[in-house]
Amino acid sequence: MNDVITIGDAMITFNPSTTGPMRFVSTFERKIGGAELNVAIGCSRLGLKTGWISRLGNDEFGRHIFNTVRGEGIDVSQLELVDGYPTSLNFKEIMGDGSVRTFYYRTNSPTETLTVDSLDEDYIKHSKVLHITGVFPAVDKEKNIDLIKHAISLAKKHGVLVSFDPNIRLKLWSKEEARRVLREFLPFVDIFLTGEEEAELLLGTSDPSEIIEKSKTFGISHIAIKQGEKGSIGYRDGEYIEAPAVKTNKVVDTVGAGDGFDSGFIYGLLNQWPLEKTLKFANVIGSMVVSVSGDNEGLPYLEDVLVQLGEREFVER
Repeated sequence: MNDVITIGDAMITFNPSTTGPMRFVSTFERKIGGAELNVAIGCSRLGLKTGWISRLGNDEFGRHIFNTVRGEGIDVSQLELVDGYPTSLNFKEIMGDGSVRTFYYRTNSPTETLTVDSLDEDYIKHSKVLHITGVFPAVDKEKNIDLIKHAISLAKKHGVLVSFDPNIRLKLWSKEEARRVLREFLPFVDIFLTGEEEAELLLGTSDPSEIIEKSKTFGISHIAIKQGEKGSIGYRDGEYIEAPAVKTNKVVDTVGAGDGFDSGFIYGLLNQWPLEKTLKFANVIGSMVVSVSGDNEGLPYLEDVLVQLGEREFVER
């Protein structure tokens, strides 16, 4: 049985060798990315049994991602390489302050071959958490919305928790489309992992107390509001916790920090930790991710997080 499974597209991500506007950057470093894949990697490095449902191009980039994912200890039994579809790409623009813009090249995605009939009900049944985001539905609005809805229905049928990070990408769809589609998921969500801006779009408010109250009307039982440098807020079973941010020495790349937080929150929940401990753990992971360039390179192993928390001694040599 897997602890966590995710469904989503993955990309080769080209990181610039220098900061500043992308039009002036001459060289890039190849990495891999994808919101759902980042969470899978984050969970796997923490020691959770993790699976990823996806499709990649049967090309050199697709093989690179496949081998990397398998090397991370993620179950790839639901991952296929397909002919005729190039592996998706994106290029990042990173400014001196660590802010990032992303330019996508993911039309004709290999995940177009992933259909409702592709989903293995038994695979979903034998999992504890199904993690979804708002990215994958936006990649192919004609098909992926129905696919995610079907995955959710299978999860609910078998008592699998549904974790949802809106992860809204306005370069892929409009605010109106995102709000209409993603609100349809909310009544089936058990774990809601959102930023304030995303909550504003979906729920009409960025006030944490109102976000929680409106989320509760959908029957959501676990709520985490990611606030970046301000920390996070969590709600569970009537308990409201504000967890301060964990300072980092230098912000290098903010991409992936939210995915790292998600991994930490899911880990704490599956280990039945108190909400305060879970939020602190997730905040630490987010702070570790932003200090490393790349979408998932900064996602830590469990022992690294424990060192940051002061629960394990760091031995340098």
